[in-house]
Formats: sequence, C-alpha cells, structure tokens
Amino acid sequence: MSDAPLPGKGLAQHPFLYCGEWENRGKSNQTMRIVRGGEVVWTFYIPGKEEFGDCTRMSNGNIVFSRRLGASEVTSGKKLVWHYEAPPGSEIHTAQPIGKDRVLIMLNGNPAKAMIVNKKSGDVEREWTIPVRRPENAHGQVRHIRWTKANTLLVAHLDLGKVVEYDTKGKAIWSVDAPSAWAAVRLKNGNTLISGNQHGWVREVNKAGQIVWEITKNELPGITLEVVQEVTRLANGNTLINNWSGSRPFEEWPNVVQLIEVTPDKKVVWALRDWKNFGPASSTQLLDEPGVPENGDQQR
Repeated sequence: MSDAPLPGKGLAQHPFLYCGEWENRGKSNQTMRIVRGGEVVWTFYIPGKEEFGDCTRMSNGNIVFSRRLGASEVTSGKKLVWHYEAPPGSEIHTAQPIGKDRVLIMLNGNPAKAMIVNKKSGDVEREWTIPVRRPENAHGQVRHIRWTKANTLLVAHLDLGKVVEYDTKGKAIWSVDAPSAWAAVRLKNGNTLISGNQHGWVREVNKAGQIVWEITKNELPGITLEVVQEVTRLANGNTLINNWSGSRPFEEWPNVVQLIEVTPDKKVVWALRDWKNFGPASSTQLLDEPGVPENGDQQR
C-alpha cells in the first residue's frame, strides 16, 4: 500500500451516504454512514448476517435501503418506518424509491421477481418475473435494477452476463452483453452506464450496444479496479465508482481504494481509501448532487 496522498480532499470532498456489503466479512454489524464536513456524522447498523447493497437518501431525509434479507426505510432519527421481509430462500439487493410512497425491489429467488411495492398499503402494485441462469442460487442472480424515466425496467443480470431493458409488460426491448454486470444506469444522453463485478470494469454503451467510454481493471495509475459495484454519472460529467474489496484476502483490504471519481478523460479527481472509518464500498450517494433522488433525477 502506497503512502502517497490520493487525489482530492478525502472525506471533505463531498457530503455523502455510504453503504457496503460484507463489512468485516459479516462477523459484526454492518454500518451505513453519512459524511458531512469531512466527518462521519450519522451511522445506522444492521446485523452482520445482512448486507447493505442499495441505499438512497430521499429529499425528506429518510433512507431506503436493501439488506439482503429484506428492504427497509429509516428516518434521520434512526426510526424504522417501513420493512419488507424477503421470503425464506430469497434475497433483496435493490431498493430504489419511486416517489416517497413506492419502492422498486428485486427479489432474487425461484422465481426471481421485480416488484414495485406501495409502502403505505403493502400492496405489490407491479410485478415482473425475471429470467435467471440458476433459479436455485438466489445470491448470484441480480444485484441492481433500475426504473427509468421512460417507465421501463433496466436489469443488470449478474448470472446471465448481460443488461436487459424490459417494458411494462415484461417484454425485453433492449439488451447488451456485459460479463458479471452488477449495476446498469440509463443516462440522460440515452446511453447506459454499466459496472463489471468480477472483471473490474466500467463502461458506457450506446443504444447499438457499442462501447463509447470505458475504464478497464488496470487503466487508472496506481488504482486497481477490483469488484466494481454501483456506478454513478454525476451532474458534472464525472463518474463515481464503488470499488468493492471482497475478491481479495481480508488482510489485503486496506490496500483497496474504495471510492474513485474520474473525469470523462479518466483523470482521477477523488480517491478515498479510509479503512478506519469505512468498510467495503457497494453503494454511495453524493449528497451535493442536484435533483430529487426519489424522482430518479440522479444517474445512479
């Protein structure tokens, strides 16, 4: 591990919400954190057997998050105001707020299903069966899915190695090969930003499936892309990468840079490696980004 300073201002670069799965390899509580003014100002814990995988702070200050065994919403005062429990043998790694009253969840299992749930009534308002390679392996099926501004469903098929867009009837209307796709985001320019889980890459593809921008595993000087989880396209055109460490032996985790912000020309302007305050990086929301998160205004 190099002692050379990393680009950016460390914890003072942005205010942000930070979540990560498999902290301390699940041997203790998993922690969600908010950073402001260069300091951790808020934390929330779930048991070690659960996993933070998708976290969004809404405009009212509440946070909607997935936790492997379900999905929940917590207030800034740490009061849980909504719960959805995954049935036995199934898992949830997506929890995207759709307005303040609804949430999109991905229920890995047999069958695997995407659902829009009304948090007030508990009703499942929409449901799609999602094809997977191994119905018996809930953990390996899907990580992030996203409801788009066009009212379509964008699914990163981790086990099928592709990204597929489905219409409201569940019909596939667009797809692209993407080995070990962990997350896919529909950008304002119509392109799709995708992260590669086991292969350590980030790429932007156009509607024809052509790669128009890409960062490969060893392309950034001094920083290796490990297991890339959530990726975000920022309002300024930069890309934020969550660089998860779980592919490495536990004793090597402190070598991993957890968050990386790069410009369109691939200059690293912020790199965070802070294993004193944080665990592995799965999902990070910058709190200085414009737009209403629950309205899908942010490209994440």
